[in-house]
Amino acid sequence: MSDRCGPQAGWPASLGMGGDDWLPVTSGESGASVFRSAGATRYAKCVPAADAADLRAERDRITWLSGQDVPGPRVLDWHSGDAGACLVTSAVFGVPADQVSAEGLRVSWERIADAVHRLHELPASQCPFGRNLDAMVAVARDVVARDAVNPEFLPVEQQHTPPTQLLARLARHVPRRREQEVADTVVCHGDLCLPNIILNPRTLDVSGFIDLGRLGLADRYADLALLLANARETWTHEEQARAADVAFAERYGIALDDDRLRFYLHLDPLTWG
Repeated sequence: MSDRCGPQAGWPASLGMGGDDWLPVTSGESGASVFRSAGATRYAKCVPAADAADLRAERDRITWLSGQDVPGPRVLDWHSGDAGACLVTSAVFGVPADQVSAEGLRVSWERIADAVHRLHELPASQCPFGRNLDAMVAVARDVVARDAVNPEFLPVEQQHTPPTQLLARLARHVPRRREQEVADTVVCHGDLCLPNIILNPRTLDVSGFIDLGRLGLADRYADLALLLANARETWTHEEQARAADVAFAERYGIALDDDRLRFYLHLDPLTWG
């Protein structure tokens, strides 16, 4: 959750979250300003008033997921007003999964598969949040139309291709992907990369999922594509990565569809901007 606007340590207090010393957090991709309490037991995410609705939606998702059998943060406090909005949540104990070694990730890999499977097995009919393919394609069209795609988010081989062309390539596959989603909709994290999976540093068990602003009903491959691709940044070579994909699929209980993985991996970077 990087700060692109230069977070000020006094902002949480100015938004009604006083009573603690807040330290700016500078890791991650979010445009919000994020702070950690001095005791590292709480996090505060602050946004301008124009972005309050999105933060409120994230608050509601955290509240809902904390009532399910899936580990993650809890909402502790909330404030919204003319100056902006601030969400305070409990910290999830541990370290992000991208900060462990390849060996550490290998040890935790089946446990991560179990945790993801548990998330995806939540009753879809009881989840009030949507993030379906048509909605994400609409977001991608808006981002592309505003010329707001960050090329650093794209696969290397696509970074010099106009985003309009990338989106057009994906559009040809949307009808088929829509059919697959209808038959295989689950509760997805929505940004299932290693930094958003917290591991207990002693046991390497999954302590919880964080950054839940995109949680909602979607094709499970929207999650699987991001997770498997992001893990490749930790694995030491392609053979190890392929073995990890096989191990994950066996533990999760799925025969991976490479075309479906590729589609969602290429769609996701077009939805941030």
